[in-house]
Amino acid sequence: MFIIGITGGIGSGKSTVAEFCRQAGFTVLDADAISREVTMAGGTALPEIIEVFGPAALNNKGALDRERMARSVFSDKRRLDQLSAIIHRHVIEQIVSRAEKLKSSKEKAIFLDVPIPVKHGFLDLCDQIWVVWAQDDVRIRRLRSRGMSDDEARRRMQMQMTNEEYLRLADRQIDNSSDLETLRDQISLLLQQELAARGIRFNELEDNDNEPEDKVIEHESE
Repeated sequence: MFIIGITGGIGSGKSTVAEFCRQAGFTVLDADAISREVTMAGGTALPEIIEVFGPAALNNKGALDRERMARSVFSDKRRLDQLSAIIHRHVIEQIVSRAEKLKSSKEKAIFLDVPIPVKHGFLDLCDQIWVVWAQDDVRIRRLRSRGMSDDEARRRMQMQMTNEEYLRLADRQIDNSSDLETLRDQISLLLQQELAARGIRFNELEDNDNEPEDKVIEHESE
């Protein structure tokens, strides 16, 4: 089974790319969605989080209080790294388990949608890395459309790797500084070059003129 990792910084549009891959008929394992599973009430990551950050890390439903923790750790890189390491270790375990099950179902290729690929072992799972990037001013505009201030957008971007650092990891680069149609064309070409060339079939991506040009389907942690 061929495993492709999709990664990129906040506001890059990597989850839009992942959505195109779903439309093409591929399974996408979403690290952000899995991170929410392992930090919900009864989630496997919670005992370690409580040990490091205390019971105040949980909300009144017994799940990780993401809003409170975001305020607490995003201004402290050491604490952010601690929290990320705990969560991503459990996410990796889930991805490995699910990928093994997909192998037994005879899927030819899957995608991993991962925001932070380096420190936590995501790269080791992948045969190929696709890095999605966009100019910083474009990313800030997208984050502003989510209700984030420019200062908050820049702060979150600074807590992640730079575009240049992401691109050094890339086997393939996807420039998402333009519109949705341009992005779709890039993904269609990559699917042809990397999957069709390996004899892996997929659904053709359809044009949809009603989609907004700057649409970005992303999670908060991107």
